[in-house]
Amino acid sequence: MTINQLSIFVENKAGALGEITHILAQENIDIRAMSIADTKDFGILRLIVSDEEKAKKALKENDCIVSITEVVGIAITDEPGSLSRVMELLYTNGINVEYMYAFITISKQYAYVVVRVEDNNKAMKILETNGVKLVSKDDIKNL
Repeated sequence: MTINQLSIFVENKAGALGEITHILAQENIDIRAMSIADTKDFGILRLIVSDEEKAKKALKENDCIVSITEVVGIAITDEPGSLSRVMELLYTNGINVEYMYAFITISKQYAYVVVRVEDNNKAMKILETNGVKLVSKDDIKNL
């Protein structure tokens, strides 16, 4: 069970992020998590949202370059060492993490981690086998 992430090409200029967040707000789409990697001229904004298909459509209609990528969502206990244990599981099973970012939930029972790996199915199988809770699309919508 993967979750969908929006990847949006963003020009590195004043107001660019504001335009994107305004479009999503107009469509009543909640941003659950975000990460941005930038250079001098552009960036890639990665978002986990409440409705990725609706968000993608709205952004494309406003001339944004956007794609949807399947990523693995993990719920870990919100305590020291939880992320380290998950990273060790992936590493010892030959799974390289291309990038990741995290966010906490309102309940603070779990921290949610988004990871991009080469083989989602292999990563999810290893994590589930070792008792790591995966995050579903429904979990994201119900936050």
